[in-house]
Amino acid sequence: MLTTAAILAQFDRCADDALFPDLDNGYYQPVDARMSLFHGPGGWAMVVELLGYVPRARRLTDVLHVFGDRLTTGEPGFGNDDFLDRDLPLAEPAAGPPLIDALRARVSTARHRYLADDRELRARLPAGLPLVLRLDEWTHPTDLGDTLPSDHETFRQLAEVLATGDPGRYRPTAPPNTHWSFWPRAGTL
Repeated sequence: MLTTAAILAQFDRCADDALFPDLDNGYYQPVDARMSLFHGPGGWAMVVELLGYVPRARRLTDVLHVFGDRLTTGEPGFGNDDFLDRDLPLAEPAAGPPLIDALRARVSTARHRYLADDRELRARLPAGLPLVLRLDEWTHPTDLGDTLPSDHETFRQLAEVLATGDPGRYRPTAPPNTHWSFWPRAGTL
């Protein structure tokens, strides 16, 4: 039987091990985010994508944070194969706005080219696990050092969705904060 407590415990373990999505990550500048929740007889899974520009490597990367009770490979969180490098759609401008601004504008009009396709998204999930909810924005903990996912309304509700398969369990009361503009310090290391 799937329980919200077991799901939240996995999220908390990953947060303790720095494997939970961190929108304030110092190594890449945020560009876009998406979350996909799956539930069915084959169990549950959640994939959080954080698309960002890595200035040191000059690449656009979609990091897949994968959670679930029956992952086909690897452990919950992310591993080396969960970093999907994308071709930069633009060159560094000689003058004008910074490259990150141009990337954000480009991705906002063609995000399907830069976020994971269905095969990439489901690479570590059991075959046929149905998608029950997809979010392009949500309220994310602003300080994972002080707030575990189990202490956060969003992830408590999402754990209910994952345990039951009922997307109606997600009833956010706080405004979303996953847009890149909420994370101005990200990518500054």
